[in-house]
Amino acid sequence: MEKLMSIQNELKAPKSQYNSFGKYNYRSCEDILEAVKPLLKKYNCSLIVSDEIKEVSGITFVEATCRFWENESVDNEVIVTAQAGIDIHKKGMDMSQCFGSSSSYARKYALNGLFLIDDTKDADATNNHKKQSISNDRFEKACKLITEKKYTVEELKNSFELTELQEKALLTL
Repeated sequence: MEKLMSIQNELKAPKSQYNSFGKYNYRSCEDILEAVKPLLKKYNCSLIVSDEIKEVSGITFVEATCRFWENESVDNEVIVTAQAGIDIHKKGMDMSQCFGSSSSYARKYALNGLFLIDDTKDADATNNHKKQSISNDRFEKACKLITEKKYTVEELKNSFELTELQEKALLTL
């Protein structure tokens, strides 16, 4: 595992992406892969990243797996996994985008684990976006979906900042 330790020490994956909404820099899965490829070649090592869609207790998620080995010996394979939930109702995204973003997120964190990349000051650890308020019209549509069991109160509360009046209305459902 000496080669893995060398790659971990030499890897530089800067936060070259910028989120203009949250006003922060971050690194993507692609940034990490681009930074690690020359080191894999330098140390004659291989990396395979794959995904598997899983479901536990009604929650669908992506499990990303990173498999790393030194090419001289396949006996020293290191496997790291990470998971990310899939929210197919995410506003502004179609189903393939929801799966794709969850895949990228899980892969990024599997790579972080394998290569000891510290993201404690990354956007995912520090963002404090406020929830958006929900219009009365949209709130009424959400309530209808809740009564039809197509949406839950918890999902609504997790997604939006509700007014006191809206909170009270939820108690009657």
